[in-house]
This record gives sequence, C-alpha cells and structure tokens, in this order.
Amino acid sequence: MLCRTANELFWMSRHIERAENMARMLDVTYRMSLLPYEVVEPGLAWAEPWSVPLVTSGLATEYYERFAELSAQNVLRFLILDATNPSSIFCCLRAARESARSVRGAITSEMYEDLNSAWLEIRRVDFARVEADGVSEFLDWVKMRSHLFRGVTFGTMLRDEAYHFIRLGTHLERADNTARILDVKYHTLLPSAADVGGAVDYYQWGALLRSVSGFESYRKIYSDVITPRRVAELLILREDMPRSLHACMNFIHETLERICDPSTREVERSAGELHAKLHYGKTDDIIRFGLHEYLVDFLARISTLGNDISRHFLVPSY
Repeated sequence: MLCRTANELFWMSRHIERAENMARMLDVTYRMSLLPYEVVEPGLAWAEPWSVPLVTSGLATEYYERFAELSAQNVLRFLILDATNPSSIFCCLRAARESARSVRGAITSEMYEDLNSAWLEIRRVDFARVEADGVSEFLDWVKMRSHLFRGVTFGTMLRDEAYHFIRLGTHLERADNTARILDVKYHTLLPSAADVGGAVDYYQWGALLRSVSGFESYRKIYSDVITPRRVAELLILREDMPRSLHACMNFIHETLERICDPSTREVERSAGELHAKLHYGKTDDIIRFGLHEYLVDFLARISTLGNDISRHFLVPSY
C-alpha cells in the first residue's frame, strides 16, 4: 500500500474517533453542569464542569486566547462548530471526509457515503440550531454517526492493509482519550482528600464512566459504590472493557503484528512492551507507583508509538 493512502486512512479513523470522544465528553459535561450542587470555592478547576473538556483535550490555552471567560456557550461553540479549532467536531468530520475523498478507491462506497452525508449534515448546523434542538440530541447524533461508520466499515470492508490502518488509528486515538480523561479526573479535578467520597466526587467518577460508556459495565462487574481503585482497574487493565487501555493495546499490538515486516520490528517491539505492561499489570502496583505518574508514562509511550508508526508507515509531516 502507498504510504500516502495509509496516512489518509489512519487519520480518517482517528478524526472520526476524536469527534465521538469530544461528543462524549461534552455530553457528560453538559449533564454534569445541570447538577444542583454548590461550588464552595469559586475558581477551582474541579468545581467548574466546563473546564473538563478543555483540560482533557489540551485546548485550555487556545480557548482563553479566544474567550475572556469560561462559559457553557463559549466552550460548546469552541469545541463543536469552531472551524478554526482543528479538534472541534466540525473540523474532525471535515478532515475525515476529506481523507475519505482522497482515498475513495481504498474504502467501500458505503463508507464514503456515510462520511459524506455526515459532513453535509453538520455543514447546515449552526449553534442556534444546536441549542434549539437540544445539545444532548446533537451530541447523540455525532456519536451515532461514529457508531454507524464503524459498523459500515466492519460490515463491508475487506480485511486487507487498508482495514488494518483504519483499525490502528481508531484504537490509538481511543487509548489516548481514555488515559487523558482518567488522569484529568484523578489528578486535576480532585481538590483535596476531604472531598474524597463526597457527592461531587461520586458524580465526577460516575460522569467519567459514562463518558466511556462504562457505567453499566462497572455496575455489572463490581455491584458496589464507585471507587477510584476499581475505576482505574476497569479502564486500565480489564481487556473485556472495550475502551480500556488494555483492550485498545490488544488491537494495536495485534494489528502491528500483521503489518510489520523485519524492517519495522522495532515498532512492533515497542507496542508489545506496552501491551505486556498492561496484560501482566496489577492494580495495586499502579496505585503504589501513582496513578497520575502511570498515566503520564502511558501517554508519553502511546505518543511515541504513534510517532514511530507515522515515521515508518505514513507520510512524514513537514
């Protein structure tokens, strides 16, 4: 396969996954912002729900360069429909559609039609319409378009190299997102030891689980109150949880085993090392090491792995 084609497929899937992840974060943040609890100490990052998607996505600096104050309307405008923010849902769908258009011969017609129709629909949307129809309804639409695209891909595409690069991009993006939201909740949003176990703490952990569709899974597995240790176990080590770091690395490692040759074995080795760390890891060891430190290390490793994949398989960035 041409490296340029692989590059477009890889980033097409990453942009679709990023749009869905952004919709998930914004939907949970919107619902959290409606909860009737008082902020005892104004100005704390943990107390303001709308800081969460900005911190998680690493866009806080860009946001405050554009807006003087933090508000629901400003954050939603910035992260949903801002054409100058590369990580907004609008830009992610546009980039995914452009990538698909440039490699139409490598994907099925159903896949392209799905992305093209999603792009045509969001082009007709403005913020007044989002507010009128309902913020959650619009974000549900984004999530369903992502689900539909994955379903169409799985149901219509030949299991060739193109499929493997799509799969690779999806799970790299997903692993990065899961690690980020878990780190933001544990390290940034928790104000003090006195708040552990309180109402705000409980709702934040519940919101985190809902943002990765893990709330029902948590209840099914643990049948108990939500605790940070068990959330960490669910979202890091359990390979039967679709959005856990372990599950994502299962897909990434398996895919690299398929596409690597002797000249790219170092990339496969790096993925295998990270996969083994999750496959044989223990929750107690992670907590003892420090959850924040563990997640920062994982994010650095997954970023390095993404750069190695780009350097060996995709079009170099200039």
